[in-house]
Amino acid sequence: MSIDNDLDLTTGTTDPLAAGHALRGLLGDRVVLPGDEQYDAARVAWNLAVDQRPAAVAVPRSAAEVATIVRMAAETGLRVAPQSTGHNAGPLAAQGLDDVVIVRMSEMTMAIADPTRGIVRVEGGTLWEPAVDAAAAHGKAVLHGSSPDVGIAGYSLGGGIGWYARKLGLATNSLTAVEIVVADGTLVRADASHNAELFWALRGGGGNFGVVTALEFRMYDIPTAYAGMMLWGPEHIEKVLREWAAWAPGAPDEITTAFRVLRMPPLPEIPEFLAGRTVAVIDGAVLGSDEDGAEILAGLRALRPELDTFGRVPAKSLVRLHMDPEGGMPGVSDSAMLEGLPDGAIDTFLQHAGPGVETPLAIAELRQLGGALGRAHEGGGVLSSLDAQFGAFQAGMAMTPEMGAAVHGAATALTGALAPYSTGAAYLNFAENPIDARRGYRPEAWRQLAGVRSAVDPHGLFVANHRVPRLFEDGQPTT
Repeated sequence: MSIDNDLDLTTGTTDPLAAGHALRGLLGDRVVLPGDEQYDAARVAWNLAVDQRPAAVAVPRSAAEVATIVRMAAETGLRVAPQSTGHNAGPLAAQGLDDVVIVRMSEMTMAIADPTRGIVRVEGGTLWEPAVDAAAAHGKAVLHGSSPDVGIAGYSLGGGIGWYARKLGLATNSLTAVEIVVADGTLVRADASHNAELFWALRGGGGNFGVVTALEFRMYDIPTAYAGMMLWGPEHIEKVLREWAAWAPGAPDEITTAFRVLRMPPLPEIPEFLAGRTVAVIDGAVLGSDEDGAEILAGLRALRPELDTFGRVPAKSLVRLHMDPEGGMPGVSDSAMLEGLPDGAIDTFLQHAGPGVETPLAIAELRQLGGALGRAHEGGGVLSSLDAQFGAFQAGMAMTPEMGAAVHGAATALTGALAPYSTGAAYLNFAENPIDARRGYRPEAWRQLAGVRSAVDPHGLFVANHRVPRLFEDGQPTT
């Protein structure tokens, strides 16, 4: 690759506190250190169950300030972990952050649509909702996820499964350019014509290669969609799941859905007809006419849901279709990629999360994959498709460590029970526990990915939640 980096981290200080104070000398009160009154608020991740205790938290306001942080960290012996929200912070915190400065991108949140070029440009800390709104102002849509407050950078660099995924593929395939500060403090642009190997690695390789300061991605001519949700009571969960599991693999690419068993807490803010209930929900979107949508969903509608909101809606409304929690919460989860859902897999799922089962899992979800998600994208990056028919994701609240342990046990027990039906691979955006990152990639791509990491970060300055190693001199990947 053409990017050079001659940093030697061994020449820096080994005193994290002194290094943090050196950073503060450059950025003032936008560097927060252990012992500061603001430290606990600054270090918190979106997932409140994750206990991040870094050597410092730095909050840049520009790409130039990001470069300053990276250079100073390298000179003083700190490592660098970029973070927008911390939705998937568990594997990062598990690595130990005593010598790490978290670069919190929350002050870099611009989103601008460019209809002439057909793209949206965002800064590195932008969440999905502003980008969705910017595209919608021009009658367009972007490949956002299921929650409005997920960071675009982490979501897109890890893949990105949204409501148009079976028709348009992973969101990472829609990236047209990434601007990133690499380990020597240089801001570089990676696209199809510049730093192409880095651009390949970024599209699926996560935060291993630097601090992303801006991204550009395609808009699509989707002003509206036929979208919504269907809901059934607990007595119908099994028949609905079996019908959906049989229908989903052969459904047209125009539809993307998810099936969930939800255990709703008895809280006053939840509608009375849902509070305290266990229900089945199928939500999703159809890219097509109302007639197409009605025809595609006819078999599910024949199961007579007690609530059916599918209809023509503005595309921008889909960012909240899934009703994901916003604003941060303590949660524990686990996930798996499944080859299919034969009767045995359905039986297993119901035994762990079906009606009448005592479980701390608030959500047991199955994502419909296939379609464009299963086809390699021409000119795509390291992760341009997913070789699975379904994705499983199960989660629960962790208000106390004891609750967290119980949820973790239930979530991993379901993953383990589904192992006979698993592909063995992992979708790293859903992997909120430490795992071997090689499971997220094709074996033939792993060494190439490590080679790109070695070229742009030869001394291991950057820390990512799912770590790609550098290469030994003999050319073999190492951690």
